[in-house]
Amino acid sequence: MSVAAVGIEQTITSGTLVLALPLAALAGMVSFLSPCVLPLVPGYLSYVTGMTGEDLAEQRKGRLVGGVALFVLGFTFVFMAYGFFFGGLGRWLHAYEDVITRTLGAVTIVMGLLFMGMFTRLQRTVKSARLPSAGIAGAPLLGALFGLGWTPCIGPTLAAIQALAVTEATPIRGGLLSFVYCVGLGLPFLVTALAYRRALGVFGWVKRHYLLVMRLGGGMLVAIGVLLLTGLWTELNNELRVWIGGFGTVI
Repeated sequence: MSVAAVGIEQTITSGTLVLALPLAALAGMVSFLSPCVLPLVPGYLSYVTGMTGEDLAEQRKGRLVGGVALFVLGFTFVFMAYGFFFGGLGRWLHAYEDVITRTLGAVTIVMGLLFMGMFTRLQRTVKSARLPSAGIAGAPLLGALFGLGWTPCIGPTLAAIQALAVTEATPIRGGLLSFVYCVGLGLPFLVTALAYRRALGVFGWVKRHYLLVMRLGGGMLVAIGVLLLTGLWTELNNELRVWIGGFGTVI
């Protein structure tokens, strides 16, 4: 195995990334299903491609997928910057790891309750007054503005992922967690672009069951918070290190 491959393997299998990466992807999907993102998806698709609703329905996929991909790249850049920052912050605060982890656990629990619909007065969405020109050329900038402007709205899920980034205590792992979060958030956009008509039918089902979706998503965040607050996250991490360390490479 090459040195680079060993480095990648160690990055992914050390720390809590084995646990955190699937949660990050799931949190991204939950963010997509939130009431402040899902209802606006058709509008996003129309804006980033410069196409009307009729064009979208006709499945002109090349332009649609290209515009959505650039839009996803825009907010991925913003969220990965958050991940690098919080991962680096965790490295500097490593001496206070236990206190910080438990504090972040309490914050994540509050974020989960907030996502469930409690404390609605604390929820606020900041929207940019200046939007880029409609069309593919403006898609990356609109994605970046989405990452900046919608942070208060998708904040509960994003905050949970950045809390995990702090516990990872390196910029690379923090950035990787945020990237996987963006995969979870961005893939539904791309799937919608590829199967627009069918996706609208799924959107209708989700809208009719928003309460259930929000309760499940919030429950996931609360569970992450409880693991951090009680120290079980660290214990699971230690167990995984021992378990993974028991395996050797075949060649």
